[in-house]
Amino acid sequence: MPTPTPLPAPTPPPAPAGYRGVFALGGRALPVHGFLARLPAALCPIGTLLLINERDGIGDAGTIAAALWLGQALGGPVIGRLADRRGHRPVLLVACAANAAVLLALVAAVLGGLPLAARLVLAVAAGLTAAQVGPLARARWVRLAGGDKALVGAALSFDTTLDEVGFMVGPALAGILAVTVHPASALLLAATLGLVFGTLFALHPTAPGPTEPDPAARGDVRLWSPGLALLFVVAVLQGAAWSGANTGVNALAVAVGSPGAAGLVWAAMAVTSSVAGFVTVARPGAAGLTVRLRRTIAVQALLTLALLAVSGLWGAAFAVAGIGLAVAPHLIALFGLVERTGPAGRMGEAMTVAGSGLIIGQALAAAAAGPLAAAYGYRAAFAVSCAAAAASAVLAWAAADRVLGPGLSPNSSSPPAPSPGPRRSSPGRPPARR
Repeated sequence: MPTPTPLPAPTPPPAPAGYRGVFALGGRALPVHGFLARLPAALCPIGTLLLINERDGIGDAGTIAAALWLGQALGGPVIGRLADRRGHRPVLLVACAANAAVLLALVAAVLGGLPLAARLVLAVAAGLTAAQVGPLARARWVRLAGGDKALVGAALSFDTTLDEVGFMVGPALAGILAVTVHPASALLLAATLGLVFGTLFALHPTAPGPTEPDPAARGDVRLWSPGLALLFVVAVLQGAAWSGANTGVNALAVAVGSPGAAGLVWAAMAVTSSVAGFVTVARPGAAGLTVRLRRTIAVQALLTLALLAVSGLWGAAFAVAGIGLAVAPHLIALFGLVERTGPAGRMGEAMTVAGSGLIIGQALAAAAAGPLAAAYGYRAAFAVSCAAAAASAVLAWAAADRVLGPGLSPNSSSPPAPSPGPRRSSPGRPPARR
């Protein structure tokens, strides 16, 4: 009798995509812990401004807030590198506890009337110890998704959108607490959230251990490449575009006699950006990440020009809401490309480098736009935003394809084209990176 033909093995069902796939990676508790643990990043700057402006005026408030930003920009890559070397859990536990203690000390220093120098030191320390939950969460999603690029893209898109929601909720919550409870309450809430939910985020079973246990192997992995350097500059210009627009909105609100409305106007950007981010997760499209980066930067630069025609708060709200439609898609493409260009063994550090670029851009533009707005009016600050957005668009269109390659669609599972320039590989690099 003839031998029966064996039946083919059944094809395994495809992994869930979109939101279902993201939640399947780490469970539903991980996004909740990550969101609440990163909320202090949105509460601290505005909480510092509200507390110190109430007691000492806007001059001291701006100086101390800038010191906080400086600490975050300097400390972010350090915490990212330590998390890569030692694992997320011990680094986050120490950072969350230290940051809560420093924030409490900063509140006590302000309420106790300590000299400006002491408050500046504490503000820098608060920035240095900020736990960097956002960048480390993105690095964690990349590790969980492994080589599934569609899932990596969905996870990074979802996480970036959580950032946008946080920066919508944080300033509004800080303002409400300052009015209804006490100007110090936003910083106290930030310390509590960071300690409680930062600890839960650190202890979550998905927390990765050291990615490069061998010091010799670790030293053989180069962090910086032409691609990451380009993305860092793009992040700096993005932060500058935000900061110039934010400064202009605040100057406009003061000029029309409604300074308290500035936060509500600015929240319009976070609302539309969050919506655009959630749509991007659900409908990522087929365009490669480099193409998406160039397109979203160009669209944002065009939408930013509307700020120059603004003459009232309603016009400003519509203008920044329009800009927000491009912000989250831009950041999703930016951090997706950081994942493609950064070495797997130093992914936490690469993500924090991009985050520090955003902070540096905000601080530099605030230092320029504030005096310009004081001397020439709010449109001068808006001009800073327009110039930064235009410079970012020119840079992306001129160099992105050459430095980053065409970039793959987030739905693609094949390896992307490598960035130009030598890169030494490490024997300890996990195979799931690509």
